[in-house]
Amino acid sequence: MLAVVLAAAGVLAPADAGLAQVRRERVDWTACQRSADDAEGRALDDYRRPRGRTITVAIARSKATDPAHYAGPLIFNLGGPANPVLSTVPLARAAMGATGAKFDIIGMDVRFSGRSTPIDCGWPASWLPRSAGADRESFNRMVTLSEDLARRCARTNADVLPYASAADAARDMDVIRAALGAPKLSFLGYSQGSYLGAQYVQRFPRRAGRIVLDSAIDPDRPGVTILRDRTAAARREAALREWAGLAAAHDDQFHLGSTPERVLGTVHRVYRAAARMPLRVGPYLVDDTLVPGVIVNLLTDDSAASALELAATVQVLVRAADTGGAEPTPALATALAGQLTGRDSALRSAATAVQCGDSPVSRDVEDYWRDVQAARAEAPLFGPLGSNISPCAFWPDPPRQRPIRIRNGVPALVVQAAGDVNAILEMGRAMHRALGGSRMITLAGARDHGVYLFRGSGCVDAAVNAYLDTGNLPAADLTCAGPR
Repeated sequence: MLAVVLAAAGVLAPADAGLAQVRRERVDWTACQRSADDAEGRALDDYRRPRGRTITVAIARSKATDPAHYAGPLIFNLGGPANPVLSTVPLARAAMGATGAKFDIIGMDVRFSGRSTPIDCGWPASWLPRSAGADRESFNRMVTLSEDLARRCARTNADVLPYASAADAARDMDVIRAALGAPKLSFLGYSQGSYLGAQYVQRFPRRAGRIVLDSAIDPDRPGVTILRDRTAAARREAALREWAGLAAAHDDQFHLGSTPERVLGTVHRVYRAAARMPLRVGPYLVDDTLVPGVIVNLLTDDSAASALELAATVQVLVRAADTGGAEPTPALATALAGQLTGRDSALRSAATAVQCGDSPVSRDVEDYWRDVQAARAEAPLFGPLGSNISPCAFWPDPPRQRPIRIRNGVPALVVQAAGDVNAILEMGRAMHRALGGSRMITLAGARDHGVYLFRGSGCVDAAVNAYLDTGNLPAADLTCAGPR
Protein backbone atom coordinates (compact mmCIF):
# COMPACT_ATOMS: atom_id res chain seq x y z
CA MET A 1 0.00 0.00 0.00
CA LEU A 2 1.28 3.46 -0.89
CA ALA A 3 0.36 6.67 0.87
CA VAL A 4 -1.09 9.59 -1.01
CA VAL A 5 0.42 13.02 -0.25
CA LEU A 6 -1.43 16.08 -1.56
CA ALA A 7 0.27 19.47 -1.47
CA ALA A 8 -1.74 21.88 0.67
CA ALA A 9 -1.10 25.08 -1.29
CA GLY A 10 -4.23 27.09 -2.02
CA VAL A 11 -6.61 25.22 0.27
CA LEU A 12 -7.33 28.42 2.22
CA ALA A 13 -7.85 30.53 -0.91
CA PRO A 14 -11.33 31.62 -2.07
CA ALA A 15 -13.41 28.60 -3.07
CA ASP A 16 -13.16 28.72 -6.86
CA ALA A 17 -9.52 29.64 -7.10
CA GLY A 18 -8.49 27.25 -4.34
CA LEU A 19 -10.24 24.26 -5.85
CA ALA A 20 -8.81 24.99 -9.27
CA GLN A 21 -5.29 25.09 -7.90
CA VAL A 22 -5.71 21.92 -5.82
CA ARG A 23 -7.10 20.07 -8.82
CA ARG A 24 -3.82 20.78 -10.63
CA GLU A 25 -1.74 19.29 -7.80
CA ARG A 26 0.00 16.05 -8.59
CA VAL A 27 -0.31 12.93 -6.46
CA ASP A 28 2.99 12.06 -4.79
CA TRP A 29 3.00 8.34 -3.89
CA THR A 30 5.48 7.29 -1.22
CA ALA A 31 6.15 4.33 1.02
CA CYS A 32 4.11 4.38 4.24
CA GLN A 33 6.98 3.47 6.56
CA ARG A 34 8.49 6.67 7.96
CA SER A 35 11.36 5.24 9.99
CA ALA A 36 12.97 1.95 10.99
CA ASP A 37 10.73 1.70 14.09
CA ASP A 38 7.49 2.63 12.28
CA ALA A 39 5.79 -0.78 12.61
CA GLU A 40 2.41 0.56 11.50
CA GLY A 41 3.84 1.95 8.28
CA ARG A 42 5.78 -1.25 7.66
CA ALA A 43 2.55 -3.24 8.01
CA LEU A 44 0.82 -1.02 5.44
CA ASP A 45 3.73 -1.42 3.03
CA ASP A 46 3.42 -5.20 3.21
CA TYR A 47 0.16 -5.00 1.31
CA ARG A 48 1.84 -3.45 -1.74
CA ARG A 49 3.46 -6.80 -2.59
CA PRO A 50 0.57 -9.00 -3.70
CA ARG A 51 2.94 -11.14 -5.77
CA GLY A 52 5.29 -11.80 -2.87
CA ARG A 53 5.51 -15.05 -0.94
CA THR A 54 2.11 -16.63 -0.30
CA ILE A 55 0.88 -19.09 2.30
CA THR A 56 -1.96 -21.59 2.34
CA VAL A 57 -4.84 -21.41 4.79
CA ALA A 58 -6.66 -24.74 4.95
CA ILE A 59 -10.41 -24.89 5.45
CA ALA A 60 -13.01 -27.64 5.51
CA ARG A 61 -16.70 -27.07 4.81
CA SER A 62 -19.75 -29.08 5.74
CA LYS A 63 -22.58 -27.64 3.65
CA ALA A 64 -25.90 -26.74 5.24
CA THR A 65 -28.34 -29.63 5.32
CA ASP A 66 -31.38 -27.36 5.79
CA PRO A 67 -31.13 -25.07 2.74
CA ALA A 68 -34.71 -23.89 3.22
CA HIS A 69 -33.56 -22.01 6.34
CA TYR A 70 -30.03 -21.25 5.14
CA ALA A 71 -28.19 -18.78 7.42
CA GLY A 72 -24.85 -18.59 5.59
CA PRO A 73 -21.34 -19.75 6.53
CA LEU A 74 -20.19 -20.12 10.14
CA ILE A 75 -16.51 -20.44 11.03
CA PHE A 76 -15.70 -22.04 14.35
CA ASN A 77 -12.46 -21.81 16.30
CA LEU A 78 -11.30 -23.85 19.30
CA GLY A 79 -8.77 -21.38 20.66
CA GLY A 80 -5.21 -22.28 21.45
CA PRO A 81 -4.80 -19.72 19.78
CA ALA A 82 -3.78 -22.07 16.94
CA ASN A 83 -5.60 -25.34 17.61
CA PRO A 84 -6.27 -27.18 14.33
CA VAL A 85 -9.99 -27.76 13.72
CA LEU A 86 -10.42 -29.38 10.32
CA SER A 87 -10.90 -32.89 11.69
CA THR A 88 -13.59 -31.67 14.10
CA VAL A 89 -15.94 -30.27 11.45
CA PRO A 90 -18.12 -33.44 11.46
CA LEU A 91 -18.23 -33.30 15.27
CA ALA A 92 -19.34 -29.68 15.17
CA ARG A 93 -22.03 -30.57 12.65
CA ALA A 94 -23.34 -33.35 14.89
CA ALA A 95 -23.14 -31.31 18.11
CA MET A 96 -25.03 -28.32 16.72
CA GLY A 97 -27.91 -30.46 15.50
CA ALA A 98 -30.83 -28.68 13.85
CA THR A 99 -29.24 -25.28 14.49
CA GLY A 100 -26.07 -26.25 12.66
CA ALA A 101 -28.10 -27.58 9.76
CA LYS A 102 -28.85 -23.99 8.72
CA PHE A 103 -25.17 -23.12 8.29
CA ASP A 104 -22.27 -24.08 6.09
CA ILE A 105 -19.96 -25.06 8.95
CA ILE A 106 -16.38 -24.03 8.20
CA GLY A 107 -13.30 -25.22 10.02
CA MET A 108 -10.26 -23.00 9.44
CA ASP A 109 -6.79 -24.02 10.54
CA VAL A 110 -5.53 -20.53 11.29
CA ARG A 111 -2.45 -19.56 9.32
CA PHE A 112 0.64 -21.55 10.31
CA SER A 113 -1.31 -24.29 12.14
CA GLY A 114 -2.64 -27.73 11.25
CA ARG A 115 -2.94 -28.23 7.50
CA SER A 116 -2.21 -24.59 6.71
CA THR A 117 1.33 -23.50 5.84
CA PRO A 118 3.06 -24.46 9.08
CA ILE A 119 5.39 -22.84 11.55
CA ASP A 120 7.45 -25.50 13.31
CA CYS A 121 10.50 -24.21 15.15
CA GLY A 122 11.80 -27.65 16.09
CA TRP A 123 11.17 -27.17 19.79
CA PRO A 124 12.49 -29.95 22.07
CA ALA A 125 10.19 -28.88 24.92
CA SER A 126 7.33 -26.52 25.69
CA TRP A 127 7.14 -23.36 27.82
CA LEU A 128 3.38 -23.45 28.53
CA PRO A 129 2.04 -24.26 31.01
CA ARG A 130 5.36 -23.97 32.84
CA SER A 131 5.99 -22.08 36.06
CA ALA A 132 8.79 -19.80 37.19
CA GLY A 133 9.10 -22.31 40.02
CA ALA A 134 9.99 -21.91 43.67
CA ASP A 135 13.11 -19.72 43.48
CA ARG A 136 15.40 -17.62 41.29
CA GLU A 137 17.30 -20.67 40.05
CA SER A 138 14.11 -22.18 38.67
CA PHE A 139 13.13 -18.87 37.07
CA ASN A 140 16.55 -18.64 35.45
CA ARG A 141 16.01 -22.06 33.88
CA MET A 142 12.80 -20.75 32.34
CA VAL A 143 14.63 -17.69 31.03
CA THR A 144 17.15 -19.98 29.35
CA LEU A 145 14.39 -22.18 27.89
CA SER A 146 12.37 -19.22 26.60
CA GLU A 147 15.41 -17.62 24.99
CA ASP A 148 16.37 -20.90 23.33
CA LEU A 149 12.86 -21.47 21.94
CA ALA A 150 12.72 -17.93 20.53
CA ARG A 151 16.15 -18.35 18.96
CA ARG A 152 15.04 -21.58 17.24
CA CYS A 153 12.05 -19.79 15.72
CA ALA A 154 14.19 -16.89 14.57
CA ARG A 155 16.60 -19.30 12.91
CA THR A 156 13.97 -21.34 11.05
CA ASN A 157 10.93 -19.08 10.51
CA ALA A 158 12.03 -15.45 10.82
CA ASP A 159 10.51 -14.49 7.46
CA VAL A 160 6.95 -15.49 8.40
CA LEU A 161 6.82 -14.79 12.14
CA PRO A 162 5.74 -11.15 11.61
CA TYR A 163 2.59 -12.38 9.85
CA ALA A 164 1.26 -14.55 12.68
CA SER A 165 -1.46 -12.75 14.66
CA ALA A 166 -5.19 -12.71 15.30
CA ALA A 167 -5.41 -9.60 13.12
CA ASP A 168 -4.02 -11.51 10.14
CA ALA A 169 -6.28 -14.49 10.85
CA ALA A 170 -9.30 -12.16 10.95
CA ARG A 171 -8.37 -10.87 7.50
CA ASP A 172 -8.08 -14.48 6.33
CA MET A 173 -11.62 -15.08 7.58
CA ASP A 174 -12.92 -12.25 5.45
CA VAL A 175 -11.08 -13.59 2.41
CA ILE A 176 -12.89 -16.89 3.00
CA ARG A 177 -16.22 -15.06 3.30
CA ALA A 178 -15.59 -13.30 0.00
CA ALA A 179 -14.47 -16.51 -1.71
CA LEU A 180 -17.74 -18.13 -0.65
CA GLY A 181 -19.69 -15.20 -2.03
CA ALA A 182 -21.36 -14.61 1.33
CA PRO A 183 -22.46 -11.12 2.38
CA LYS A 184 -21.92 -11.98 6.07
CA LEU A 185 -19.91 -14.43 8.13
CA SER A 186 -21.02 -15.99 11.42
CA PHE A 187 -18.52 -17.15 14.01
CA LEU A 188 -18.30 -19.44 17.03
CA GLY A 189 -15.05 -19.05 18.97
CA TYR A 190 -13.80 -20.42 22.27
CA SER A 191 -11.15 -19.06 24.64
CA GLN A 192 -8.40 -17.31 22.61
CA GLY A 193 -10.73 -17.77 19.65
CA SER A 194 -12.97 -15.15 21.25
CA TYR A 195 -10.27 -12.57 20.55
CA LEU A 196 -10.17 -13.65 16.91
CA GLY A 197 -13.93 -13.13 16.70
CA ALA A 198 -13.62 -9.73 18.36
CA GLN A 199 -10.95 -8.77 15.84
CA TYR A 200 -13.25 -9.73 13.00
CA VAL A 201 -16.25 -7.72 14.17
CA GLN A 202 -14.03 -4.70 14.89
CA ARG A 203 -12.41 -4.76 11.45
CA PHE A 204 -15.42 -5.91 9.41
CA PRO A 205 -18.50 -4.84 11.38
CA ARG A 206 -20.87 -4.80 8.41
CA ARG A 207 -19.89 -8.31 7.42
CA ALA A 208 -20.40 -9.85 10.86
CA GLY A 209 -23.22 -12.34 11.06
CA ARG A 210 -24.17 -14.22 14.22
CA ILE A 211 -21.24 -14.07 16.64
CA VAL A 212 -20.81 -16.32 19.70
CA LEU A 213 -17.73 -15.86 21.94
CA ASP A 214 -17.43 -18.60 24.57
CA SER A 215 -15.03 -18.47 27.54
CA ALA A 216 -13.97 -15.06 26.32
CA ILE A 217 -10.76 -13.25 27.23
CA ASP A 218 -10.35 -9.55 27.96
CA PRO A 219 -9.81 -7.98 24.51
CA ASP A 220 -7.62 -5.26 26.04
CA ARG A 221 -5.11 -7.92 27.14
CA PRO A 222 -4.33 -10.03 24.06
CA GLY A 223 -1.48 -12.46 23.52
CA VAL A 224 0.56 -13.63 26.49
CA THR A 225 -0.42 -10.55 28.52
CA ILE A 226 -3.66 -12.30 29.52
CA LEU A 227 -1.69 -15.09 31.21
CA ARG A 228 -0.36 -12.73 33.88
CA ASP A 229 -3.78 -12.04 35.40
CA ARG A 230 -3.38 -12.36 39.18
CA THR A 231 -7.08 -12.78 39.78
CA ALA A 232 -6.94 -15.90 37.62
CA ALA A 233 -4.08 -17.23 39.76
CA ALA A 234 -6.15 -16.66 42.90
CA ARG A 235 -9.12 -18.48 41.33
CA ARG A 236 -6.88 -21.43 40.59
CA GLU A 237 -5.74 -21.54 44.21
CA ALA A 238 -9.41 -21.50 45.27
CA ALA A 239 -10.21 -24.33 42.84
CA LEU A 240 -7.35 -26.35 44.29
CA ARG A 241 -8.73 -25.82 47.80
CA GLU A 242 -12.15 -27.00 46.59
CA TRP A 243 -10.58 -30.16 45.17
CA ALA A 244 -8.60 -30.66 48.40
CA GLY A 245 -11.90 -30.78 50.26
CA LEU A 246 -13.11 -33.57 47.99
CA ALA A 247 -9.84 -35.49 48.34
CA ALA A 248 -9.94 -35.16 52.13
CA ALA A 249 -13.50 -36.48 52.23
CA HIS A 250 -12.22 -39.63 50.49
CA ASP A 251 -8.94 -40.00 52.33
CA ASP A 252 -9.60 -43.73 52.74
CA GLN A 253 -9.27 -43.95 48.95
CA PHE A 254 -6.58 -41.36 48.14
CA HIS A 255 -4.48 -41.15 51.32
CA LEU A 256 -3.47 -37.56 50.61
CA GLY A 257 -4.70 -36.06 53.88
CA SER A 258 -7.75 -36.22 56.12
CA THR A 259 -8.45 -32.47 55.97
CA PRO A 260 -8.26 -29.93 53.14
CA GLU A 261 -5.27 -28.30 54.83
CA ARG A 262 -3.41 -31.61 54.97
CA VAL A 263 -4.14 -32.34 51.32
CA LEU A 264 -2.83 -28.90 50.34
CA GLY A 265 0.19 -29.57 52.54
CA THR A 266 0.84 -32.74 50.56
CA VAL A 267 0.70 -30.81 47.27
CA HIS A 268 3.12 -28.17 48.51
CA ARG A 269 5.44 -30.84 49.94
CA VAL A 270 5.68 -32.41 46.47
CA TYR A 271 6.29 -28.98 44.93
CA ARG A 272 9.17 -28.26 47.34
CA ALA A 273 10.64 -31.72 46.79
CA ALA A 274 10.62 -31.14 43.01
CA ALA A 275 12.42 -27.83 43.59
CA ARG A 276 15.20 -29.57 45.52
CA MET A 277 15.64 -32.37 43.00
CA PRO A 278 13.55 -33.29 39.94
CA LEU A 279 11.21 -36.22 40.57
CA ARG A 280 11.67 -39.33 38.46
CA VAL A 281 8.29 -40.11 36.86
CA GLY A 282 8.67 -42.90 34.33
CA PRO A 283 11.22 -41.65 31.78
CA TYR A 284 10.69 -38.01 32.77
CA LEU A 285 12.28 -35.66 35.30
CA VAL A 286 9.61 -33.44 36.85
CA ASP A 287 10.86 -30.26 38.52
CA ASP A 288 9.06 -27.36 40.21
CA THR A 289 8.49 -25.59 36.88
CA LEU A 290 6.31 -28.50 35.78
CA VAL A 291 4.28 -29.43 38.87
CA PRO A 292 1.92 -26.37 38.90
CA GLY A 293 1.05 -26.75 35.20
CA VAL A 294 0.35 -30.47 35.55
CA ILE A 295 -2.05 -29.67 38.39
CA VAL A 296 -3.77 -26.67 36.83
CA ASN A 297 -4.60 -28.59 33.66
CA LEU A 298 -6.81 -30.84 35.79
CA LEU A 299 -8.60 -27.90 37.41
CA THR A 300 -9.95 -26.61 34.10
CA ASP A 301 -13.32 -28.23 34.78
CA ASP A 302 -15.12 -29.53 37.86
CA SER A 303 -15.95 -32.99 36.57
CA ALA A 304 -15.55 -36.09 38.72
CA ALA A 305 -13.20 -37.55 36.11
CA SER A 306 -10.81 -34.58 36.38
CA ALA A 307 -10.93 -34.66 40.19
CA LEU A 308 -10.07 -38.36 40.21
CA GLU A 309 -7.26 -37.87 37.70
CA LEU A 310 -5.81 -35.05 39.78
CA ALA A 311 -5.84 -37.28 42.86
CA ALA A 312 -4.08 -40.03 40.90
CA THR A 313 -1.52 -37.52 39.60
CA VAL A 314 -0.69 -36.24 43.08
CA GLN A 315 -0.39 -39.84 44.30
CA VAL A 316 2.20 -40.49 41.58
CA LEU A 317 4.17 -37.38 42.53
CA VAL A 318 4.08 -38.35 46.21
CA ARG A 319 5.46 -41.81 45.42
CA ALA A 320 8.18 -40.27 43.26
CA ALA A 321 9.15 -37.86 46.04
CA ASP A 322 9.13 -40.54 48.75
CA THR A 323 10.68 -43.49 46.92
CA GLY A 324 12.84 -41.97 44.20
CA GLY A 325 10.58 -42.84 41.28
CA ALA A 326 7.07 -43.74 40.14
CA GLU A 327 5.24 -44.72 36.99
CA PRO A 328 2.86 -42.10 35.56
CA THR A 329 -0.79 -42.62 34.82
CA PRO A 330 -1.51 -42.67 31.06
CA ALA A 331 -2.89 -39.11 31.26
CA LEU A 332 0.16 -37.86 33.17
CA ALA A 333 2.50 -39.56 30.71
CA THR A 334 0.73 -37.79 27.85
CA ALA A 335 0.94 -34.43 29.61
CA LEU A 336 4.65 -34.81 30.37
CA ALA A 337 5.43 -35.91 26.82
CA GLY A 338 3.77 -32.71 25.60
CA GLN A 339 5.91 -30.63 27.93
CA LEU A 340 9.27 -32.38 27.77
CA THR A 341 9.57 -33.68 24.20
CA GLY A 342 9.22 -32.24 20.72
CA ARG A 343 5.97 -34.11 20.10
CA ASP A 344 3.86 -30.94 20.00
CA SER A 345 6.49 -28.64 18.52
CA ALA A 346 4.41 -27.53 15.53
CA LEU A 347 1.31 -26.85 17.61
CA ARG A 348 3.21 -24.95 20.32
CA SER A 349 5.30 -23.00 17.81
CA ALA A 350 2.24 -21.76 15.92
CA ALA A 351 0.34 -20.84 19.09
CA THR A 352 3.31 -18.93 20.48
CA ALA A 353 3.89 -17.10 17.20
CA VAL A 354 0.31 -15.83 17.25
CA GLN A 355 0.53 -14.83 20.92
CA CYS A 356 3.79 -12.97 20.35
CA GLY A 357 2.27 -11.25 17.32
CA ASP A 358 -0.84 -10.10 19.17
CA SER A 359 0.72 -7.77 21.71
CA PRO A 360 4.12 -6.32 22.63
CA VAL A 361 5.70 -7.43 25.90
CA SER A 362 8.58 -6.35 28.10
CA ARG A 363 12.02 -7.57 27.11
CA ASP A 364 13.50 -6.88 30.55
CA VAL A 365 14.04 -10.15 32.44
CA GLU A 366 13.95 -8.36 35.78
CA ASP A 367 10.42 -7.08 35.06
CA TYR A 368 9.24 -10.68 34.98
CA TRP A 369 11.13 -11.66 38.13
CA ARG A 370 9.56 -8.79 40.07
CA ASP A 371 6.13 -9.77 38.79
CA VAL A 372 6.74 -13.41 39.71
CA GLN A 373 7.70 -12.45 43.26
CA ALA A 374 4.64 -10.24 43.69
CA ALA A 375 2.34 -12.93 42.27
CA ARG A 376 3.93 -15.59 44.48
CA ALA A 377 2.99 -13.60 47.59
CA GLU A 378 -0.68 -13.67 46.54
CA ALA A 379 -0.87 -17.19 45.07
CA PRO A 380 2.13 -19.33 46.12
CA LEU A 381 1.59 -22.21 43.70
CA PHE A 382 -0.10 -20.63 40.68
CA GLY A 383 1.16 -17.04 40.82
CA PRO A 384 4.60 -17.94 39.36
CA LEU A 385 2.81 -20.01 36.70
CA GLY A 386 0.85 -17.12 35.24
CA SER A 387 3.61 -14.52 35.63
CA ASN A 388 6.36 -16.63 34.09
CA ILE A 389 8.53 -15.30 31.30
CA SER A 390 7.75 -16.49 27.75
CA PRO A 391 9.60 -16.73 24.42
CA CYS A 392 7.87 -13.48 23.42
CA ALA A 393 10.38 -11.63 25.61
CA PHE A 394 13.09 -12.78 23.19
CA TRP A 395 11.10 -12.83 19.94
CA PRO A 396 13.04 -11.64 16.88
CA ASP A 397 10.81 -8.61 16.33
CA PRO A 398 7.98 -6.90 18.20
CA PRO A 399 4.51 -7.13 16.61
CA ARG A 400 4.36 -5.28 13.31
CA GLN A 401 0.90 -3.92 14.17
CA ARG A 402 -0.32 -2.24 17.32
CA PRO A 403 -3.21 -4.14 18.94
CA ILE A 404 -6.48 -2.73 17.63
CA ARG A 405 -8.83 -1.42 20.31
CA ILE A 406 -11.98 -3.53 20.45
CA ARG A 407 -14.91 -1.16 20.91
CA ASN A 408 -18.03 -1.46 18.79
CA GLY A 409 -21.77 -2.04 18.92
CA VAL A 410 -21.94 -5.14 16.71
CA PRO A 411 -24.44 -7.68 18.11
CA ALA A 412 -22.74 -10.69 19.68
CA LEU A 413 -23.32 -13.26 22.41
CA VAL A 414 -20.72 -13.80 25.15
CA VAL A 415 -20.89 -17.08 27.11
CA GLN A 416 -18.97 -17.65 30.34
CA ALA A 417 -18.82 -20.15 33.20
CA ALA A 418 -18.73 -18.24 36.49
CA GLY A 419 -16.00 -20.49 37.90
CA ASP A 420 -13.71 -20.69 34.87
CA VAL A 421 -10.11 -20.53 36.15
CA ASN A 422 -8.55 -19.70 32.77
CA ALA A 423 -10.92 -17.18 31.16
CA ILE A 424 -12.29 -15.92 34.47
CA LEU A 425 -15.69 -14.26 34.71
CA GLU A 426 -14.18 -10.76 34.80
CA MET A 427 -12.58 -11.39 31.41
CA GLY A 428 -15.91 -12.33 29.85
CA ARG A 429 -17.46 -9.23 31.35
CA ALA A 430 -14.67 -7.12 29.85
CA MET A 431 -15.44 -8.57 26.41
CA HIS A 432 -19.15 -7.89 27.00
CA ARG A 433 -18.42 -4.24 27.82
CA ALA A 434 -16.13 -3.82 24.82
CA LEU A 435 -18.83 -5.15 22.49
CA GLY A 436 -21.53 -2.67 23.39
CA GLY A 437 -24.18 -4.44 21.33
CA SER A 438 -23.62 -7.81 22.99
CA ARG A 439 -25.54 -9.90 25.50
CA MET A 440 -23.95 -12.24 28.03
CA ILE A 441 -24.94 -15.68 29.30
CA THR A 442 -23.32 -16.72 32.59
CA LEU A 443 -23.36 -20.34 33.75
CA ALA A 444 -23.40 -20.13 37.55
CA GLY A 445 -21.83 -22.74 39.83
CA ALA A 446 -19.65 -24.30 37.13
CA ARG A 447 -15.92 -24.39 36.47
CA ASP A 448 -15.67 -25.02 32.75
CA HIS A 449 -13.51 -23.64 29.97
CA GLY A 450 -15.81 -24.08 27.00
CA VAL A 451 -19.54 -24.09 27.81
CA TYR A 452 -21.79 -24.17 24.73
CA LEU A 453 -21.99 -27.75 23.40
CA PHE A 454 -19.35 -28.91 25.93
CA ARG A 455 -20.92 -28.51 29.38
CA GLY A 456 -24.29 -30.05 28.58
CA SER A 457 -26.24 -27.12 30.03
CA GLY A 458 -29.69 -27.17 28.49
CA CYS A 459 -30.21 -23.55 29.49
CA VAL A 460 -27.02 -22.31 27.81
CA ASP A 461 -27.37 -24.46 24.71
CA ALA A 462 -31.02 -23.45 24.18
CA ALA A 463 -30.23 -19.73 24.51
CA VAL A 464 -27.26 -19.90 22.12
CA ASN A 465 -29.22 -21.99 19.62
CA ALA A 466 -32.11 -19.52 19.72
CA TYR A 467 -29.72 -16.72 18.80
CA LEU A 468 -28.04 -18.72 16.04
CA ASP A 469 -31.45 -19.80 14.71
CA THR A 470 -32.96 -16.32 14.50
CA GLY A 471 -30.14 -13.79 14.77
CA ASN A 472 -32.02 -12.18 17.66
CA LEU A 473 -30.08 -11.72 20.89
CA PRO A 474 -31.73 -12.35 24.26
CA ALA A 475 -33.66 -9.31 25.48
CA ALA A 476 -31.31 -9.08 28.48
CA ASP A 477 -28.27 -10.77 29.95
CA LEU A 478 -29.03 -14.25 31.26
CA THR A 479 -27.75 -16.37 34.14
CA CYS A 480 -28.19 -20.14 33.88
CA ALA A 481 -28.12 -22.31 36.96
CA GLY A 482 -25.25 -24.76 37.17
CA PRO A 483 -25.08 -28.12 38.92
CA ARG A 484 -26.33 -28.48 42.48
